[in-house]
Order: sequence, then C-alpha cells, then structure tokens
Amino acid sequence: MPHSIQSDLHGFRRRGVLFVLSSPSGAGKSTIARRLLADEPELAMSVSATTRPMRPGEVEGKDYHFVDLEEFRRLVAEDEFLEWAHVFNHRYGTPKGQVEAMLAAGKDVLFDIDWQGAQQLFQISGADVVRVFIFPPSMEELHRRLTSRGTDTTEVIEARMARAANEVSHWDGYDYVLVNDDVDSCIRGVKTILAAERLKRSRQQGLIGFIRRLTR
Repeated sequence: MPHSIQSDLHGFRRRGVLFVLSSPSGAGKSTIARRLLADEPELAMSVSATTRPMRPGEVEGKDYHFVDLEEFRRLVAEDEFLEWAHVFNHRYGTPKGQVEAMLAAGKDVLFDIDWQGAQQLFQISGADVVRVFIFPPSMEELHRRLTSRGTDTTEVIEARMARAANEVSHWDGYDYVLVNDDVDSCIRGVKTILAAERLKRSRQQGLIGFIRRLTR
C-alpha cells in the first residue's frame, strides 16, 4: 500500500497514518471528527460505502457512497474493501482504492468505523493503523444525549444502547482510549495522539540517510 509523500527540509518522507476513531453512537465521535478535519489539512476522511438509504442533507461521495445490496456484495466478492461490517441492518465498507489514492497524495486518512472494522483494518495494515476509542462519561449520559436528539424512537434508542454496551466491551482492542466528558478537552487529546503518531521513528522514511550524513 502506498504511503504519505510528505517530507521536510531534512529529506524525511513520512509514512501515512490510518487514524481510526470509534465510539458508541452519541458519544461525540462525529463532532470530534469534523473538528479534526477542519484543523488538520494533512488529514482526509475515508468515505464508506453503505447500503442504507440516503438521509436528508447527505451528499453522495461526501457523506457516503450509497450502493444497493447487490453492488455491495459484488464489491465484497471482488475484495474491493479494506474492511466491512453489518451495522443496524445495513452494511458499511471502506473502499481500498480511495484510501490508496489519499495516501499517495500525501494525506493521512481518518476512519469513522466500529470495532469490527478497526480489527479488520489492523489485520490488513497494522503498521499504519492507530486506533482511538472514545467513551461517553456514563451510559446514563449517553442515553440522555440520544434522547435529546429527538430523531429516534424509543425502540431505536434502546437498540443503540444495547449496541453501545457491546462496543464498549471491545475497548481493549484499541491503542488509546479517551472519555468525552468535555469535547474541547477530548479533541485536544485526539490531536496529541495524532501528532505523536506522526512523529514516531518507525514512520520516518529517509532517517538512515540523514544519520549517515550527520555522522560523516
């Protein structure tokens, strides 16, 4: 898989980061992702393919690639996804081609996927994957946030709460965990993780050449 072509004055070329954010629905992940994308020009969003219907205000190719079940199955059969999963009776998958294109263009890639997708992505591209799980302050607060949206029925909210309990149980499959009891603080934590991962020695290509020049 191609890597980031970013460089600096010392001739380093940094490998791209596949940056995963996961959380239960209502824990604030989408807000954090939007802020991160706005503040980090070297970061691009991975746009998933999905079989769920388009919602009002969503844009094809920006929010999701909307496909029917037959097309989704074809893409799975032809190994066109880095990862895919069933979520609430619909299917979601990350197209390989777009991720490779973004990395080749010098972008880090942000993934808004669940624990199943994070696990699959790590199995395929482990060295480049950084996994961050975001907890709500409490399950009671999560329920309050879901209810306050006013967009879901009681049955849907209870289903989301049950799924949230399952997602939280997989926290130990992540590299970092944060509690979103204050969104600004949580965003600072996410940015700190991203900055540190970008600076990892293992991601710095061209380092050996620099050291040889330094020690001549």
